[in-house]
Amino acid sequence: MIDLYVYYKVREADAPALAPRVRALQARVGAQAQLKRRPDAGSGLQTWMEVYQGVDDDFPARLDAAAQGAGFEGLIDGPRRAEIFTDMPPCA
Repeated sequence: MIDLYVYYKVREADAPALAPRVRALQARVGAQAQLKRRPDAGSGLQTWMEVYQGVDDDFPARLDAAAQGAGFEGLIDGPRRAEIFTDMPPCA
């Protein structure tokens, strides 16, 4: 199992239109999800992060495919970037 973090920039003016689309995507992919943003907005851009914890190794590809048709075009400034993290093994 992995934890997936997807982050991207959103123009403040586009945030109200994008939020329901991201939440709809999260509902469609069937994984426990969170949507977060940084508290500050530099140069009129917010940084958003989708968090998916405890998903299987195939989930990032499924999420990417689902995001292609989610209507994000023109609402995100730049690419969506994904980072994968795993749990640290316990010390012996």
